[in-house]
Amino acid sequence: MTNFSAFLKDESGAVTVDWVVLTAAVVGLGLLIFNWVRPAVSNLAEAISTELADAQACMEQNNAATC
Repeated sequence: MTNFSAFLKDESGAVTVDWVVLTAAVVGLGLLIFNWVRPAVSNLAEAISTELADAQACMEQNNAATC
């Protein structure tokens, strides 16, 4: 058996290829989910910001008595 035929029969690199494909799939799914969830998270963050601003304005006007 020559070195070249031994190289062709060697399967030790196949595991690396599998991990690269799996990692690419996980990253792709992560980006897909991120793009799907991002608008909802952005809207929620804006709503929280609005509520905090309203609470701060109330506390500044009423000395935190009724807020």
